[in-house]
Amino acid sequence: MLFNSLQFLLFFIVVTLSYFSLKWQGRWILLLVASCYFYMVFKPAYIVILALTIVIDYIAGIWIEKSSGRTRRWLLIVSLITNLGILAFFKYLGFFVENLAMLFDTAHFPGLADQTLSAGNRLFSKVLHLFGESGITSFKGNMEILPVGLSFHTFQAMSYTIEVYRGNHKAERHFGIYALYVMFYPQLVAGPIERPQNVLWQFHSYFKYDRENVKSGLMQMAFGLFKKVVVADRLALLVTYAYDDPSQYNGLTLLAATFFFTFQIYCDFSGYSDIAIGAARVMGFDLMENFRTPYIAQSVSEFWRRWHISLSTWFRDYLYIPLGGNRKGEVRQYLNMLIVFLASGLWHGPNWTYVIWGGLNGLYQVLAVLRDKLLARLGFRSIPPRMVTSPVHDIESRKSPVRVVVNVLITFVLIMLTWVFFRAHTLGDAFLILQRIGTLSFNDTITGPLNKNELWFSVFLIAFLLVKEYFYLTIPTRSTVQFVVLFALITFATYLFGVFTSSQFIYFQF
Repeated sequence: MLFNSLQFLLFFIVVTLSYFSLKWQGRWILLLVASCYFYMVFKPAYIVILALTIVIDYIAGIWIEKSSGRTRRWLLIVSLITNLGILAFFKYLGFFVENLAMLFDTAHFPGLADQTLSAGNRLFSKVLHLFGESGITSFKGNMEILPVGLSFHTFQAMSYTIEVYRGNHKAERHFGIYALYVMFYPQLVAGPIERPQNVLWQFHSYFKYDRENVKSGLMQMAFGLFKKVVVADRLALLVTYAYDDPSQYNGLTLLAATFFFTFQIYCDFSGYSDIAIGAARVMGFDLMENFRTPYIAQSVSEFWRRWHISLSTWFRDYLYIPLGGNRKGEVRQYLNMLIVFLASGLWHGPNWTYVIWGGLNGLYQVLAVLRDKLLARLGFRSIPPRMVTSPVHDIESRKSPVRVVVNVLITFVLIMLTWVFFRAHTLGDAFLILQRIGTLSFNDTITGPLNKNELWFSVFLIAFLLVKEYFYLTIPTRSTVQFVVLFALITFATYLFGVFTSSQFIYFQF
């Protein structure tokens, strides 16, 4: 079920009103049933996959808590293998088989390459047949039928068993509450990726109707929808036009499309997070912040402390630190950084474009550390910019506004460069886009579905968003009159300027 649909509006109203009319015993049942329905709207049969992992992880959590020594570790391993195995099969089988077949073909074993592809396709089609997918004979070109949001709820389930294993959280005995932890509809398919410490206790709580929570939650939902359908989906018109066949367009068009995509993906994903967090807050639940004005970051490392925070901290806590972090020497630290970002790239999808995207971000991090150490050896004191509430209100920033602007612009350009690989369909397309952007001519003109006025309106929307975030402008909700007026204005602006194609959120595919 898409957040930007009339179906969700009706769903949200019915579920929320019903929620406040029930006692606690009925609330968790309502939310679990509603969450199952929410997910099954996409593909009913795939609820079986979630049910399987929920049962396994629920039992594993209790056994892990009761066990000791090697038994605890083996129970954790079984849980992780189950979750990662399902994720690997549905999301990465095709990628692995195709690359293995390509390797055999390159080594001049064409027969072995054909056998590998044939075996992979047979396995894929047989499993999908169990879920009612008939007529599927190949994994190639069929990624859209895969379970929506698989990576998100897999990582959330894994965080539970890991935290129980580490002794940071007690195993959940209430099966329905644990199932709701995995299935909670606001963040089920695209996050935030929550930890059990933050949300499990909330499902045991009885939240009374709170007018301030309702107002702030609805306002965040309204602005999230505005970012999605007014900004992201409008920018997508040019992005899709240029990136679907980059060989047909000049450097300026591709540069404009890349610039637009930089904000499209932010407004699309942060807009989803706003709606998810807002919908939960209306009912009294507090989900973690997922974005914190990333495009005013003064370094790439700061950008990743502001972008998709729930995923960045997941990889930090469950991969980077267990690998040794920065505790095992410089070379190991650099390797750990690269591993984490390569894994992050692969997490986003079975395509080398995502791997390169992650690798570039990892390389940026390594080069930044090397730069700082070199400057220190040369006698220069390098102070990385602090992540502050707002550069405008930061004392250090006011001392050197030029440095702040330069740092922000350099970081923005570096991040925008990586988005080319993230958005391009193939590596060939990505390199072609970069080549044409690098050789663009001042005589180029922007072509595409947007006329001159629509292009300038899109730029105005981006500027409006940047100003709001740079100055940390918040939408007031304390006064009921202000709330009603501003909520009505945002809703009307969304209706007036929105692109209502019910387009899927970008991160649903992950």
